[in-house]
Amino acid sequence: MSTFNGYDDEGRVCSVLLHLQHACEMLLKAVLVQNKVRVFDDKTGRSIGFARALHLCRGFHGLSETEAGTMRVIDALRDAEQHWFTVIDEDVLFLHTRAIITVFHGYLMRSLGLDLTSRIPPRVLPVSTKPPGDFDFLIDREYKLIAELLKPGNRKRDEARARIRAMLAMEGLVVDEVQVSEKDINRIEKAVRAGSALGEVFPRLNTIGSAIEGEGPTITVHFSKKQGPPVRFVAGDDTESVAAVRELDLQRKFRMGAAELAKSVNLTGPRAVALRRCLKIDEDEACRHTFEFGKAKHDQFSDNARIKMTEALDNGIDMETVWKDFRPGKK
Repeated sequence: MSTFNGYDDEGRVCSVLLHLQHACEMLLKAVLVQNKVRVFDDKTGRSIGFARALHLCRGFHGLSETEAGTMRVIDALRDAEQHWFTVIDEDVLFLHTRAIITVFHGYLMRSLGLDLTSRIPPRVLPVSTKPPGDFDFLIDREYKLIAELLKPGNRKRDEARARIRAMLAMEGLVVDEVQVSEKDINRIEKAVRAGSALGEVFPRLNTIGSAIEGEGPTITVHFSKKQGPPVRFVAGDDTESVAAVRELDLQRKFRMGAAELAKSVNLTGPRAVALRRCLKIDEDEACRHTFEFGKAKHDQFSDNARIKMTEALDNGIDMETVWKDFRPGKK
């Protein structure tokens, strides 16, 4: 926070994001250690990474999807800022910083029983002379600015692409993994130049809302999901489809077969099928994907399916009733 509030702008944004990402990673690993989960890989002897720690806390240790998404955005912005040229305006940085502090404080209290405000002086929390803007407004403004920068004669293409990279990183609020490639940047630049609307180019960002409460040093920011336009997926190497969402490596996202999914929730195959039917897992595009290899079709499942099934079991769902009503073969 001393970096955020500092007067020196040289490397400030990168430093703030590095500190925030590292703070989140240490909190996640602290929660895992307190729950007796190994944070060192037996094969390499090295500590697990941020993504793995986030995955474990999201799946088993009370981190909500919205909280996980807020942390993913900080990680993606940090990666983009550290390894590429990225432009993040001050009010956008402030909004995400306050949002991550809100998430950090809430998860710290729930998981470790510690009050963030009792550990650090309130004077070091982020302070900004600009009022926090609504997420929709900031994204809309950013998109219009990118379009303006890309107009012929402006010679500000590099800055426009840097802002596109930051917007792509923000998709971490609604997707499990964010990877920004130059092909993504090229495709979106082409779409913006063609005059495509924000909702066509960044449909996922249109599904995010923000709620800002309080004022001064007590401001809290919560991100939430809302209904947005339909999302159309294109292959990660498709450079022609300019206004669409990339689905990066579907096989990695939908990595579990039915048997592996059943094993992960400690159910037999038939009982897992019954629970999937009860929870409508197979109807959820975020949980199941059908891969086609020639004439063969294979259903694969994501961690979202496992998380939904685990939560249902942890909340005491009556499996005998589920089995009676949804067992395989029952119509």
